[in-house]
Amino acid sequence: MRPTLLCLSIMCVAAAATAAPAHGRSDAVTIFEAPRELRSGDAALRAATLDEIRDLGAGWLRVVMYWRDVAPSPEAQAVPQFDERDPAGYDWAVYDRIIRAADARGLKVLLTISGPVPLWATRSRRDHVTRPSATRFGRFAEAAGRRYGAIVDAWAIWNEPNHPKFLRPQWTGYRTPTSGAIYRRLFQRGERGLAAAGIGSVPVLFGETAPRGTGHVVHPLVFLRRAMCLDKRYRRGRGCHRLRADGYAHHPYTTRSGPFFRPPSPEDVTIGSLSRLNRALARAGRAGAVRRGLPLWLTEFGIQSYPDRQVGVPQTQQAEFLALSERLARRNPRVVSFSQYLMRDSDAVVRGATAATTRHPGFESGLRTSTGKLKRAFRGFRVPLVALRGRARTTLWGFVRGSEGVTQVTIEYRNSHRGTWRRLKRDRTDRHGIWTTTTTWRRDRRYRVRWTDGASRVWVGSPTRSYPRAR
Repeated sequence: MRPTLLCLSIMCVAAAATAAPAHGRSDAVTIFEAPRELRSGDAALRAATLDEIRDLGAGWLRVVMYWRDVAPSPEAQAVPQFDERDPAGYDWAVYDRIIRAADARGLKVLLTISGPVPLWATRSRRDHVTRPSATRFGRFAEAAGRRYGAIVDAWAIWNEPNHPKFLRPQWTGYRTPTSGAIYRRLFQRGERGLAAAGIGSVPVLFGETAPRGTGHVVHPLVFLRRAMCLDKRYRRGRGCHRLRADGYAHHPYTTRSGPFFRPPSPEDVTIGSLSRLNRALARAGRAGAVRRGLPLWLTEFGIQSYPDRQVGVPQTQQAEFLALSERLARRNPRVVSFSQYLMRDSDAVVRGATAATTRHPGFESGLRTSTGKLKRAFRGFRVPLVALRGRARTTLWGFVRGSEGVTQVTIEYRNSHRGTWRRLKRDRTDRHGIWTTTTTWRRDRRYRVRWTDGASRVWVGSPTRSYPRAR
């Protein structure tokens, strides 16, 4: 078993989660993920992207390592002859250059080890996601831990294990959520493998769940209970020991309806319904399935925008929705991280496609378009701003990402879509970069933030409209 977490960096935040004030946390860290650029063979693009992530104020980088990508003979049915616990048996080249370059820039790294897996590591050896061997995964986790234990700052086990793209079967028999039970074994063996590698007090996260269930995807709270050996009333099954998890990771994507959307199924969890996951983790803690006060890591999130008009929103609204979502996360006392996925949209437009799903088959949640053009969300990322209107007053909330201590911001306004920007007031942040103020409500007024960093660079945020408070 790993030693008790030391109160260092994010570990201190995690350890203090149960003592967080009722109004939420302002010290949650920012995690960024940019696989398209960082897995590229273009060294200049990789370097520029990491520099940009750092300059945008994100302190962490998330990297998903697919077991299949580094394992020898991943398409073979026969197990290759090598020591599965020895890092020398794997090809780490792609991940070495990402992780070491991030570390050189002072970025902390969250490394998610996940399927798809080598064909030889599954029970049937017919695909890369069905019933992976927990024993072999534990050996792989030990090898990864031995390779990166001195440089990785947090680990997560499996990406979206409640989704069939990464783990199967999801359901068996008469709607039995089998993936949860499979994942429990994978997590236990993976955690033991990392411990055997001597990772010490570095956090290991459980979950990384997708937000909503379907006929193919297990609902996240159904998955949680199954993986933690809990029944519908959160009673722990006999013979199920407490999981040695240091945090629960979740991907709280919402729909184009916005951050305040609450899914009709009580078993789903989007950014606007994080309280459901809070309650589930509290009940799991009381049942002894995990430790009490388990911190909640939001390790993947984004708002999709145009040009995808089926699931995306206008680019101005993308920036507004991102800021609203971050405010919801930072007001949650259990949340210790917020995240952005991606830097660039994942796919270019497929010309000539007749259906919206084939014109835009990937994610359009980037701060840049697929060709690299800046979106408005890029401008808003360093200095997100929320305006919430009441009957007579508008509450303004903002955050200076990556600020070091108390700093000053200038809030500007204009009274029409094309009006002149004028200074409304100046305000000071707290030591974590959070500030809030109020102003008189004005119809059609827009706001933005202007801030100068320590290098004398001026950051001007995206124009923001006021939104009604969530009901």
